[in-house]
Amino acid sequence: MAPRPVWKGQLRLSLVAIPVEMYSATDRKARISFRQIHKPSGKRVHYQKIVPGIGPVKNEDIWKGYEVDKDEYVLIDPAAIDDIKLESKKTLELVQFADVADIPPIYFDKPYFLSPSDELAEDAFRVVRDALRDTGKAGLGQLAMRGQEYLVVVRPCGTGLLLETLHYEDEIRKTDSFFSGISGKKAEKDLLSVAKELIERKSAPFDAAAFKDRYAEAIRALVEEKVGKRKKGTVRVKTDGEQPAADNVVDLMAALRKSVERSTGKKRTKASASKAKKSA
Repeated sequence: MAPRPVWKGQLRLSLVAIPVEMYSATDRKARISFRQIHKPSGKRVHYQKIVPGIGPVKNEDIWKGYEVDKDEYVLIDPAAIDDIKLESKKTLELVQFADVADIPPIYFDKPYFLSPSDELAEDAFRVVRDALRDTGKAGLGQLAMRGQEYLVVVRPCGTGLLLETLHYEDEIRKTDSFFSGISGKKAEKDLLSVAKELIERKSAPFDAAAFKDRYAEAIRALVEEKVGKRKKGTVRVKTDGEQPAADNVVDLMAALRKSVERSTGKKRTKASASKAKKSA
């Protein structure tokens, strides 16, 4: 079954308007999920919308409430919200361009794929894609969907475009209350040197496939064990009793040096294996 677009509209660059479709770039189905079950009966637990003293209520009787004071709300008809006219409901206009590296990572929220709606839109779509790629820039704009207007950034991705929603400035917490107790003085040079050496030895191109969700694998193994099918090669999760005891005081330099030595040993092993393979 083909994925359904989460938004349809126009991508606009000045006077050029391109019909596009937007799709979620992530798949939540890949994650482990559970249903809540009432153990005595074995039946699913369902949730009802209930008003104290009244009981279950109909969806059409539920309005939006904005709290202006404790337990005091301004009521708004959901239809009035739907009737708000915003151009960004149907049009994503790229109003500014910037280097993606200039956008702090903390602002990025959720990724989506953008593709042309039809063959007629493809030529103009490719022009925008290639112009962004050649200039090394990303386009900024705003898009309204699901009762919200999002700040978004658009950049090339393969033969298409990647759109990422961004947090607004007032949604980002200030670091003062979290980092104020951390000294701003520089780390000791000898410790810094060893740490940098360790980073250099462990540096490699990013490959998401190299990382597996070990918790999800352990959950799957547990589920399959329950249904009588043991999964081979699953990750064994240590219990608290199996965790190695740690000293309260850690020799940072010794730990860093040991990490570097371990990293060096692994590289030598790989090099020897590669040499032996070539000889064979």
